[in-house]
Amino acid sequence: MLLGALQQAAAFTLPLHLPAHGRGRGFPPALTALLRRPLGPLDLPELPSLGGPLLPHGAVAEAQQATARLWGSRCCWFGVNGSTGLLQAALLGALRPGQRLLCPRNLHRSVLHGAVLAGLEPVYYTLPFSRRWGLSRPVDVGWFQRVLAALTARNCSVDLVLLVNPTYQGLSAPLTPLVRLCHSRGLPVLVDEAHGSHFRAHAALPPDALAAGADLVVHSTHKSLPGLTQTAVLHSSGGRISREDLEQGLLLLQTSSPSALLLAATELAAAWPHQQPQASRLLSRALDRWSHWRQQLTRTGWLVSPSDDPLRLRLCTMPWGRSGLGLDERLLGLGIAGELPEPAGLTFYLGFRPPRRALGQLQNALGQLHWSPMNPPGLMEALQPAPTPLLARAAVPPRSAWFGPTRRLPLKQAVGQVVAEAITPYPPGIPLLLPGERLDEERYAWLLHHRYPGQHPGGMLDTVKVLR
Repeated sequence: MLLGALQQAAAFTLPLHLPAHGRGRGFPPALTALLRRPLGPLDLPELPSLGGPLLPHGAVAEAQQATARLWGSRCCWFGVNGSTGLLQAALLGALRPGQRLLCPRNLHRSVLHGAVLAGLEPVYYTLPFSRRWGLSRPVDVGWFQRVLAALTARNCSVDLVLLVNPTYQGLSAPLTPLVRLCHSRGLPVLVDEAHGSHFRAHAALPPDALAAGADLVVHSTHKSLPGLTQTAVLHSSGGRISREDLEQGLLLLQTSSPSALLLAATELAAAWPHQQPQASRLLSRALDRWSHWRQQLTRTGWLVSPSDDPLRLRLCTMPWGRSGLGLDERLLGLGIAGELPEPAGLTFYLGFRPPRRALGQLQNALGQLHWSPMNPPGLMEALQPAPTPLLARAAVPPRSAWFGPTRRLPLKQAVGQVVAEAITPYPPGIPLLLPGERLDEERYAWLLHHRYPGQHPGGMLDTVKVLR
């Protein structure tokens, strides 16, 4: 059953979504050659000659050392549970139960789950919102100084700062001054760079997190490097967080039987940005392609959001009072799959080598529905940013909310209660409430006002799980 579904999905007309390799078109030549061989003989366990990510000897250890040298980190580890597993391992290694993590609301859900596992107390900060484009922007230095000032005013100390860069829509923060600002306060920095691992490969792209001086960096080798799904790398730089502590965190969450094939693919993908001039040339073509797509789509009346990343392109649907959620649904019916639908736009992932006729196919599909009504009139004009405070501490730690006794209440009756689940109006969007936070009247009113069609399970519901 699953094999048949996989073959059907692989035949989708126009996939403009992850992974970055684009159905294998963007694989490094060595990885393409590897995957053309019979894979049965290569499906091997941790043989002495191979070793594993946490073993001191063997080919995997040597590959990790070589990768760390390429990137200029102190050490690194490959992971086969995606950036999810490595972000969680980083939290378990860097922090102790009861310590506080300063994190943005656009955190990946794995960070929340890591806080549950580690018994951490997150302190959430809100991102600036662009009304013109209908999306959250990355923090700049001035905004982050306000966040730190709010911490001081509340006499609230934190032990680690999480930055997510770039955003899912491809917008990058000024990492170097942000990391410097954190270090001036004695705060180590973990950067979730899952969507920006390729920045190192081209001078026209923003500085990458390791170049900016971050202490811990997680790279997704399938989201922004030409690797296989569920592969990732955790880098440690500097001496603020001990290698031994990080390996203890990794030991808790990593499989004892990692796929040697996936680990080999990880090494090849992580080396790709340093294979010059090939990598730079490929990204130069991606930059030219992004500009061409924007120009052509603008000519046909569409509005393209700004981006620092040429691998993704976002159509802003606000000028026509249409929802990106509705646009995504309509395009799926025409055989085109985007990456991130939101109320105000739809992000497509172009990857390293999109299909040759992709732009023409997309334009043809958009031409069939450009002026079709997709939402009730006035919906997008009423779009407002979620009323989340600049800085917020949960009423109870996420672990207590996650494992505590709960009940499910209608949304109205849940006002004033501590929620035990994330409330996200349009997954995978930014959560309005996270486990352990209290549902207030302001956010309840916002939820009532912003009801979108095509919501997914786990998003905005008529009922909510709360602590008893």
